[in-house]
Amino acid sequence: MTERVVLVDPSDRPLGTAEKLQAHAEGWLHRAFSVLVFDADGHLLLQKRHADKYHSGGLWSNTCCSHPRPGEALGEAATRRLQEEMGFSCSVQRAFGFRYEASVADDLKEHEYDHVFIGHTDRRPTVRPHPDEVADWRWTPVASLQAEIDARPDAFTVWFRLLLDRALNAAARTAVA
Repeated sequence: MTERVVLVDPSDRPLGTAEKLQAHAEGWLHRAFSVLVFDADGHLLLQKRHADKYHSGGLWSNTCCSHPRPGEALGEAATRRLQEEMGFSCSVQRAFGFRYEASVADDLKEHEYDHVFIGHTDRRPTVRPHPDEVADWRWTPVASLQAEIDARPDAFTVWFRLLLDRALNAAARTAVA
C-alpha cells in the first residue's frame, strides 16, 4: 500500500493528498509531526534512524516522527506512531508548529509543516523499537545535548536541530510537577 501525506498551504490548511515519496521528491509542503518524550530527570529519549530509511538514515533524532494519515487527527497520529516506532505509549500534547524546508538527500526535500508534541513520563517506559525504523536509542541529558549537536551537527536530523530549542522551552513549561 502506498503511503499518502496531507498537502497543506503555509497556514497548514489541507489542499489534498500525495504519495509520500513524490511529495518529498517535488518538495511539496505537507503535514508532519515530531514527538519528544522526557523522563522525570529531564532526559530526552532520542532514536537513531535505521540506516535503510528513505532519508536521514543513521542520524539521531527526536523520539519519533512521521506524517498523519489523510483524515487522521494529529494527536492520534502522534500516539499511534510512538507505539509503532518505539513500542510504548504515553500522553503527548501539541506544543507548537513550524514550517521548514531542507534538502535531506540528493533527490529528496523536506518541506513540512511540523507539529511538535511533548510527552512526559515519571518513570522510563520499556522501549521496544521497531527494527525497521530504529537502529538505536538512548535517554540523553538535556543539559549536554546542545553541546553534542554543536560538536557533531551532521549526526542529527535537520528538523530535530531546528525544533530543539523551542521544544526544550515548551517541555520545561509542561513538565510533570
